[in-house]
Amino acid sequence: MKMGEEGTKSEMNNELQLETEHPSPNEHDEDPNKLTWKIDDKPPIALSLILGFQHYLTMFGSTLALPFALSAHLCVEADNFLAISQLLGTIFFVSGIATFLQCTVGVRLPIIQGGTFSFLAPTIALLSQDPSCEPVSGEVVWHRKICQVQGAILIASLLQVLVGFTGLMGWMLKYVGPLCIAPTITLVGLALFEEATSFAQYNWGVSLMTFALIALFSQYLVRISIPVPGSSSKVPIFKLFPVILAVLTSWFICAVLTWTGLLSEEKGSAGYAARVDTKIDVILQSPWIRIPYPFQWGLPTFSMAGAIGMMAGVLASMLESIGDYYACARLSGAGKPELHAVNRGILVEGLCCMVAAVFGTGNGTTSYSENVGAIGITKVGSRRVIQWAALMMVVLGCLGKFGAVFTTIPTPIIGGVFFCMFGMITGVGLSNLQMVDLKSSRNLFVLGVSIFVGIALPKWMQKPENVIDLGNDQASQIVTVLLSTSMFIGGVTGFILDNTIPGSRQERGLVAWNDSCDITSDSSDTDSQSRRDKTYDVPYVENLARKLTFIQLLPVCPNYSKRNKGKSKKKSSEKDEHCV
Repeated sequence: MKMGEEGTKSEMNNELQLETEHPSPNEHDEDPNKLTWKIDDKPPIALSLILGFQHYLTMFGSTLALPFALSAHLCVEADNFLAISQLLGTIFFVSGIATFLQCTVGVRLPIIQGGTFSFLAPTIALLSQDPSCEPVSGEVVWHRKICQVQGAILIASLLQVLVGFTGLMGWMLKYVGPLCIAPTITLVGLALFEEATSFAQYNWGVSLMTFALIALFSQYLVRISIPVPGSSSKVPIFKLFPVILAVLTSWFICAVLTWTGLLSEEKGSAGYAARVDTKIDVILQSPWIRIPYPFQWGLPTFSMAGAIGMMAGVLASMLESIGDYYACARLSGAGKPELHAVNRGILVEGLCCMVAAVFGTGNGTTSYSENVGAIGITKVGSRRVIQWAALMMVVLGCLGKFGAVFTTIPTPIIGGVFFCMFGMITGVGLSNLQMVDLKSSRNLFVLGVSIFVGIALPKWMQKPENVIDLGNDQASQIVTVLLSTSMFIGGVTGFILDNTIPGSRQERGLVAWNDSCDITSDSSDTDSQSRRDKTYDVPYVENLARKLTFIQLLPVCPNYSKRNKGKSKKKSSEKDEHCV
């Protein structure tokens, strides 16, 4: 998801401000707010590796949560969590590929790609249609279930590819405002409260301890920096790694309690759930080297119901990514994202979701906001650093025992992490309301009804009997999956009400929505425009695009924005563009 779980897009847009001029080394000491390395700079390889590993650690907490959140629905407990380690390695492997492609030929910003929580709700709704964990003819149950998810993501990702390639995003955003985005993203978090509870209930003491540690590190100690030995610099370690620090601290405490014999060895007890030695065999069973490969769990199975439900997650992911692109561009000194770069970023993100489906991650890929925030903190916006981070993800994703170690984290610790992560996602959704007139009864009606209906309908759909029967099994399944997906119901309800109930653009928040973000590439500064062109140009493709006129007509071509410069200015002056 995108915020990650340690910050919000609104926080980055409002708090992480910095200058975009490239400083020389001695200038850096004079103005600490200036970037040490800008987007096109190339830091020394050794330093790039260290900075890249920091980005890897920053996104680790969010990525770690994904396979755990799906574990019960995939029926992987029978495999003693060996499957989770395999899924985790596959997610990192694909995230590395996606990050490199996005940095190099996509939006070309230093932005990390990883798994998304936007896909969890529709995935759970899909898997709920076949809740049985009983194997058929000796099959591995979770292989069959993840193949269902693969097929749904593979088809749904075509929507993102289409939107990026055709430039439909600009047109779509004319009709999508804060009152549509807010319930959509908010319900991503609210719909997952049962998942958090199911993990925390094994040992509420450990879960609440983990929750308290994350709150302590990320909120109360966020301004404290730790001096680096042998250097005058300080690292805001609590701000950068609150989730990792909290997990490691809780993990260590559980280990001490395990070694001292204070935790029960009786299976099913709260003490047993907090022990760190119950999954050691996962590490022993995992190979040292395990390279993920396409269709490793089997060929995907397709269902129209699953694909349509997954499209709700794809749409939410696209809308959030635009905010990440804009924030990342500003923090890395790249200038405003050009329209062709945004289109290309959405296109590559869709293609990478298809890659994730082919490899069987059980999820898609999206931009990570916590890593965007890390750029503002470290003052390092180099694209090269993120490319090294991508290489690390690929390599570490192939180390089987590395991923297996983290699957031994006690279940209640993950529950505590979920409380913070899913709660933060809910907050990200609600933060979109800052541009809306909340004194308006019209807006309160749209917001309240959208969220309420988004919770009520999926809850009703959880009845054991078949609630929907249209006389056609395929049609009934499609409607069932859609009505079981909270974010889809809430988003559609908000979209319809916001676009049909009379209200001024100022009242609906569309004026502030438009003014807060402009993804056009126009500038009166020739030097700035020249830098911007170089930043967003695709290597080895620009010359070809200049020669072939028809390629310049594609919304993903670097010359597309130049050919439509006048048109973009007209649209901007009429305030037709919107953003997330």
